[in-house]
Amino acid sequence: MGRIRKSLGRRIDYLAKWLLRFRLVSIPARAVANSSYAWSFISRTDRIRANRLRDRLKEGELPQHISIIMDGNRRFAWNSNIERDLGHRRGKEKLKEVMDWILDLEIPYLTVYALSTENINERSPGELDSLYDLYVAGLNEIADDPQIHERGVRVQAMGRLEMLPERVREAISNAQSRTESYTDFLFTVCLAYGGREEIVDAVREVAADHAKGDLPLESIDTMQISSRMYTSDLPDPDLVIRTSGEERISNFLLWQIAYSELHFTDVFWPSFSKVDLYEAIESYQSRRRRYGG
Repeated sequence: MGRIRKSLGRRIDYLAKWLLRFRLVSIPARAVANSSYAWSFISRTDRIRANRLRDRLKEGELPQHISIIMDGNRRFAWNSNIERDLGHRRGKEKLKEVMDWILDLEIPYLTVYALSTENINERSPGELDSLYDLYVAGLNEIADDPQIHERGVRVQAMGRLEMLPERVREAISNAQSRTESYTDFLFTVCLAYGGREEIVDAVREVAADHAKGDLPLESIDTMQISSRMYTSDLPDPDLVIRTSGEERISNFLLWQIAYSELHFTDVFWPSFSKVDLYEAIESYQSRRRRYGG
């Protein structure tokens, strides 16, 4: 059903773009699009729809752990004709919104993919410096956010953090130390992270323990590896969401998502809305019902 809706959506988009080539359509369409009344109506309709969706979701089984691959900041900037760094900044602001929505639903675990090991090797030094500055600002804002403390949100970062500049590691340490006593919610940000690298690091620990004689060969099983993953204090994700239209995992939580539900949306991350989140959760609930929970 999701693929049918997505295909229908693309056809409607194509038809709309074709119609907008004609002045008879484009002039009134532009007037409506720029109308404050139109935007007020759309905004109110979205709020009503979001509230109804939220109430319906709360009647069902909510996922306990949502993981998000936040993709599309640069394409959002390009499509919006704004600077790339502003696209990344919009992405940072969106994360704060999404965390509020997750807290409102009382979902206790949120994990986001912010920077991969591949990104560090592939992106320009200038873009990486801008990203690092955003991470520092975002982590320090989280550490000072009254809602984080009121709601008991513990913050942690995971990945090969030694690859990050000192200023980013200091901001991570600040956010973690300021929230380490909280137990109600756990927010995890993956930085300098790669799923394959995480598995390699866990296997190295297993091999080292075996070499020392602390771990017999017959005792090596999935639990031994899981206990050595960066996410050993986390339940596996129930729902993984990826934005921007890409339908792949991109080296994210490869070990942990063996049985997770996957949801892909065409929306770029800075444009991800409350309704988009609710629709992803609704999709998760419908699959759970279909498969018997």
